Amino acid sequence: MAATARLVEIIGDIIRSWRFPRRVMRKHLAAGLREDRALICLFTACLLIFVSQFPALMRASEPESFEARVVGPLFAWLFVAPLFMYILAALSHLLARLVGGQGSWFGARLALFWSMLAAAPLWLASGFVIEFAGATFLTNIVAALALGMFVVIWMSSLIEAESGATQSAV
Repeated sequence: MAATARLVEIIGDIIRSWRFPRRVMRKHLAAGLREDRALICLFTACLLIFVSQFPALMRASEPESFEARVVGPLFAWLFVAPLFMYILAALSHLLARLVGGQGSWFGARLALFWSMLAAAPLWLASGFVIEFAGATFLTNIVAALALGMFVVIWMSSLIEAESGATQSAV
């Protein structure tokens, strides 16, 4: 029962992030240093983005070669992307420091990882559009919307995390 309540809360936070990203990031930062939650956000987002690629992978392959086409993106999204995201979060924190940011390393990580998770439903929608419409102009619009929403949520979350309201050494 508690897991279901937590899932409903996370879904609500994702939806609220589309309108009030700073408010949602403030709430997550106020929960304290929870590296486990940050990691769950990162891996769930990577998994959802990987799943969103299934329709394109299925369209591009014969039924016999689908498994072969899935291995590369699976490795990329579940092993390489998380490492890259840690590096990107560190670079964003260093850049924020250069312009006066006062947040923590953890805040920068959480801002990036949460933003990926908050934008993941739009990546899934992009996969659905590919499934039903193929590679069309509409697909490009939905993908651009997903990328744009990710960037907006990330920048807003990073600004909140670097505002210095919640200090931490990690």
